[in-house]
Amino acid sequence: MDRLTSLTAFVRVVDSGGFSAAGRHLNMSTTMVSNHVQSLEDRLGARLLNRTTRKVSLTEVGKTYYDRCTQILADLEQADDIAGSSQSIPRGTLRIHSGTHIVPFIAPVVAEFLASYPEVKVDLAMGEQNIDMIDEGFDIAVRLTPPPGLSLIVRNLATWRHVLCCSPAYLEKHGRPQQLAELAQHNCIRHVLYQYNDEWHFVDRKGVPAAVRVAGNLVSNSGEMLRRAALQGVGVWLAAGFLVHDDLESGRLIRLLPEYRPVEFAMSAVYPHRHHLSAKVRTFIDLLVQHSSEQQKLINPYS
Repeated sequence: MDRLTSLTAFVRVVDSGGFSAAGRHLNMSTTMVSNHVQSLEDRLGARLLNRTTRKVSLTEVGKTYYDRCTQILADLEQADDIAGSSQSIPRGTLRIHSGTHIVPFIAPVVAEFLASYPEVKVDLAMGEQNIDMIDEGFDIAVRLTPPPGLSLIVRNLATWRHVLCCSPAYLEKHGRPQQLAELAQHNCIRHVLYQYNDEWHFVDRKGVPAAVRVAGNLVSNSGEMLRRAALQGVGVWLAAGFLVHDDLESGRLIRLLPEYRPVEFAMSAVYPHRHHLSAKVRTFIDLLVQHSSEQQKLINPYS
């Protein structure tokens, strides 16, 4: 059997949740879809899917194989798009989802995109919640944390780190922590989407990982809410560096424990793998990459 068709059938079974649904999408019989998946399993000598009368699910090997297959198929689709429409002009509506606190980073890119391509429109939605890009019809999401779900392609834009900080008023009242472990005795305000929950992760000057479990009286999904609380002396905050750049420069917030660097994350552009990478999507991502390179120092104050 054609290997590429088999890969496509396997990915479609996972995405649609079953062989029958995959067959309808591919205009292929359920038996033929099953044969393509069986052909892959025979070739690999490993089971990719657990099959029951009610549903199919990925095995551990199947998940790893699925992740690679989606990337391969997306790369092929992008190559076809570039070859077939290299002269095409971006047009239509581009739907973007962004975290509220990174809109200042995205806004100049949106403005340049609209100014350069008069045939496009942008629908920009903001929020801190996780979204289902496919169900909600978004073309691109710009995220600071790893995306949920399997059927997404991730394009890293820039690295970034948090900054451990608090206000001068907080230090006057509670004193300055001298050791990382002392944060456990301080009121630490936290973002609900921080990847490690209530355990803050760092590396010391020798590159050795370090962590401390913290607690506090404020947890929020709003970076701006946490910023205002920190400015008013509510607690110690592990803040996204680009959110507090001006506050640190002005002295409204003070950096703590500089010998420890918060762990590095990636700002990413995310899009559904089965989305045909149209000129509007590809062009906007290229602008994001260019802008990210220019703004790397602001995004990551440790770079």
